[in-house]
Amino acid sequence: MPTPRSFSQSSPLTGAITVPGDKSISHRALMFSALAVGESVIEGLLEGEDVLATAAAMRAMGATIEKRGARWHVHGVGVGGLLQPGTALEMGNSGTSTRLLMGLVASHPITVTFTGDASLSKRPMGRVIDPLSTMGADITASPGGRLPLMVRGICPAVPIEYRLPVASAQVKSAILLAGLNTPGITRVIEPVATRDHSERMLVGFGADLTVEIDSDGVRTISLRGEAELRPQNITVPGDPSSAAFFVVAALLVPGSRVTIRNVGMNPTRTGLIKVLRAMGANIVSEDRQTVGGELVEHLVVTHSMLRGIEVPPEDAPSMIDEYPILFVAAALAEGRTVMRGLEELRVKESDRIAVMFEALTAIGARVEELPDGLIIDGTGGEMLAGGATVAARLDHRIAMSMAVAGLVSINPVTIDDIEPVATSFPGFETMLAGLGLTGLGAR
Repeated sequence: MPTPRSFSQSSPLTGAITVPGDKSISHRALMFSALAVGESVIEGLLEGEDVLATAAAMRAMGATIEKRGARWHVHGVGVGGLLQPGTALEMGNSGTSTRLLMGLVASHPITVTFTGDASLSKRPMGRVIDPLSTMGADITASPGGRLPLMVRGICPAVPIEYRLPVASAQVKSAILLAGLNTPGITRVIEPVATRDHSERMLVGFGADLTVEIDSDGVRTISLRGEAELRPQNITVPGDPSSAAFFVVAALLVPGSRVTIRNVGMNPTRTGLIKVLRAMGANIVSEDRQTVGGELVEHLVVTHSMLRGIEVPPEDAPSMIDEYPILFVAAALAEGRTVMRGLEELRVKESDRIAVMFEALTAIGARVEELPDGLIIDGTGGEMLAGGATVAARLDHRIAMSMAVAGLVSINPVTIDDIEPVATSFPGFETMLAGLGLTGLGAR
């Protein structure tokens, strides 16, 4: 049954928080540890439903994964050592799990059926199916290249050189995962840089991987297959996509000042912070350090009057998951914010352009929908009207974004179902309450 939740205007948010571990890094930490020979130890793993789906899948294919205290211990099976799972792998709402594991299975001599919830089953997988099929995997999908689908892996697979037709870290990572158990060199050519957690972590695990960048910024990632991965101790930094909701909430709620500790600031993930600063946001970086090859820092965020800008489309890959909460920030900025080049948002957990247009319009924001984005005329800091129930469409980021919108609305904003938030951010509401949120209640 859906769980509605209402959010209304809040008193100032103050204090310090640590957001859950990075979801992208958590998925990869489990997968790569499961492919190493020996025991890896992971600290700070995100324990949301999406990541737990990855853990369950790797257990089903032979890895031993258990939590002891605050740490996760993974005994891997080695590259090439995955076992045939006894049943279909249930991916829940996790597109990342599905696409990356499809790559992993593609070069192993096993057959795996992937299933998912209603939202995931609507998401197209063709962009992953195409390159994996070229490598030799036999993939049978539901109409439209959707789940449920079956991957019949092949060993040895065929190494390929693949130029990404659309910026996608998931497609890149799926090909690299397939390349781990493929003889020869697998290459991915990336015209537009996307998050590079896979490359960084694979090098840390001992893979023979190189990255070349030409004068036009095109990246060529080369991976030598039949790799032998070494177990690692991994510390997962705070997820910048989760931190984004608290960054924007602190910027919009008058009188707020919030410190968000140990946020991962990988250069391929900092687009939102860059854009918010261009809009006038008071965001100060402190205590910068490198942990496990990833840049980490504290963010001190103070309430600010934001100005509308035209967001460069080339920034989209570095903040693609943060656009729903940026839409909320733009709704209270002074002047017009134009956001284009966001076609990718239409094939996320929901059509995030259409769903956010509908939700923001319902609570009084002035929004124009474009084929590839939104134009938003902000209130200049004035509160939104609120007073509506909005549909999250089983999308965790829609639900959290509209929860933040409720904090700066005159009348409560009700999310039709708050349950999807658990896929990426268990404890989201508790953390808001800890900062002094007063406008939270069941419908």
